[in-house]
Amino acid sequence: MLSPVPTTPRGARRRAARLRSLATNPVVLLGVLTSTILAVLVVIPLVGLVTTTLTTEGMQAWRDVLTGRLAPNLFWKPLVNSLIVGSGTALGSTLLGCYVAWYVVMTDGPFRRTIGVLATLPFALPSFALALAWETVFRNDLVGGRVGILQDLGLAVPDWLAWGAVPVTGTLIAHYYSLTFILVAAGLATVNGDLTEAGEMAGATRARVARSIALPIVLPSIVSGAMLAFAEGVSNFAAPAILGLPVRFQTLSTRLYGAISTGEVERGYVLSILLIGIAAIILYLSTRVVGRRRSFATITGKGGRRSAIQLGRWRWPLVAIASAIAVCTTILPGLVLLLASFARRTNSLTGGFTLHYWIGESDPGIAQGQRGVLRNPVVLEAVVTTIGLGLAVALCATLLGLAVGYVVTRLAGAAWLTNTIATLSFLPFLIPGVALGAAYIAMFAAPIGPIPALYGTFAILVIAGAAYTLPFAAQSGRAAVGQIAGDVEDAATMTGAGLARRLGRIVIPLSARGLFAGAVLVFVKMVRDLSLVVLLVTPATPLLSVVTFRYASEGFAQFATAITVIIAATSVVATLLARRLENAAQPWAEAR
Repeated sequence: MLSPVPTTPRGARRRAARLRSLATNPVVLLGVLTSTILAVLVVIPLVGLVTTTLTTEGMQAWRDVLTGRLAPNLFWKPLVNSLIVGSGTALGSTLLGCYVAWYVVMTDGPFRRTIGVLATLPFALPSFALALAWETVFRNDLVGGRVGILQDLGLAVPDWLAWGAVPVTGTLIAHYYSLTFILVAAGLATVNGDLTEAGEMAGATRARVARSIALPIVLPSIVSGAMLAFAEGVSNFAAPAILGLPVRFQTLSTRLYGAISTGEVERGYVLSILLIGIAAIILYLSTRVVGRRRSFATITGKGGRRSAIQLGRWRWPLVAIASAIAVCTTILPGLVLLLASFARRTNSLTGGFTLHYWIGESDPGIAQGQRGVLRNPVVLEAVVTTIGLGLAVALCATLLGLAVGYVVTRLAGAAWLTNTIATLSFLPFLIPGVALGAAYIAMFAAPIGPIPALYGTFAILVIAGAAYTLPFAAQSGRAAVGQIAGDVEDAATMTGAGLARRLGRIVIPLSARGLFAGAVLVFVKMVRDLSLVVLLVTPATPLLSVVTFRYASEGFAQFATAITVIIAATSVVATLLARRLENAAQPWAEAR
């Protein structure tokens, strides 16, 4: 048996000196402060959510949800529906995303750049925009009320196409295939042309070259995109709420919302924990797959441009398919919503058009006397609140993202701290928005010592929004700070510049472009988000996304579509601006 090696006095002194150095290192202190803030934003609400369900009422809620008489309707049927929607979303998104990525990156087809840009836009749109567009076209009279454009024109629309799993899944495919496209296009762009040409010169068929060289490189991107689409499909709230709830097609997210909004908060918290667990497992597996990407990429190297695949006689049929996908998921939904917002009769293109739903005064003969959205005080208040929330969250998240990026990229010798910060900054990505909103209700619905109850206040929206958007801000912060050479700061340190001065004079000015781009994306995410805020908003804090959802639920379709057009246009323009500021690589735009 080996005895432990005694610690030498010299080794002990070295460790003590190292600890003193770390304790006095301002970057370490910044890291400790940052990790503490992240823990308050993310970990404490989750802990509060779990502890809330450990009371007597909470344990009864666990039994009700999992094994009780109502368990099939409370959990098991919504779980099955969520898995069906998630699986369909993953499959459809993968097929569409891979095809469009192959077309724009690997072939000599026309309009590749235009199709590539259009393919990135659906993910910038709010999912409820696509859901409203689907409802505007395909809604039938199954649940009464207004019908969609097709039935208004005399065409019969089957129930399965108007409501339930198919329209929900179709909407989410149109929304999330963009994510798969971006990942797969980036993977295909790394395929080494020298290797593929060498394989073909050795006598291998293109199919074998694709299977042996290209597929191992791009497979992690494909799997990651599919799993991300699956997780997003399982946890999405907007599409099932608009296209499923009217026919009692419940998913976990809509069931969670229904439980909390009707006062069954303990059951809602239990469902939140279960939803978080499912989404976290899926996304964790996705990150593991992405993490293995280097093992595949080592077979390629960097040099060598790809030679475009000659489409020949298939050129125009293939471009027609790619164009149809891009147009049907971006341009067409936008046109549908825009036209619907001007329709005098709901979802009717034959009943004439009016500007009332945009700028009309109160008229008892139209929309029960409600003013147009640009004159409606509720909508105008929601505009102000939404812009204020977006700016506040963008500022807070960007500052946190800068701190995360700086500590992770600059701090050496404290891997435990940088790993903790990296993990905490990524954690909100594993939490569905509606579940995170429930966690904040559980934590801040009642006073905590000197801290008053925050539910119903603007403050809880800002705090929850900063936590929700933290992964995006942290990624932007890491990318922006990582582009600054360390020797620039080293030179400033040698002249006696402290951390605050280095940040203010060097880091922030040099990374401002990337930080601003990240702030724009955070702003857009908050402006278009529904899942996080739907449980946190009260009449005192109206937001555009929630007002849109309520208009749609109450049958005021033109108002809902008009507001959605505004949100969608803002999201698309701001997203394009952010990508331009980031100088993001566009694989389809690279010269061959």
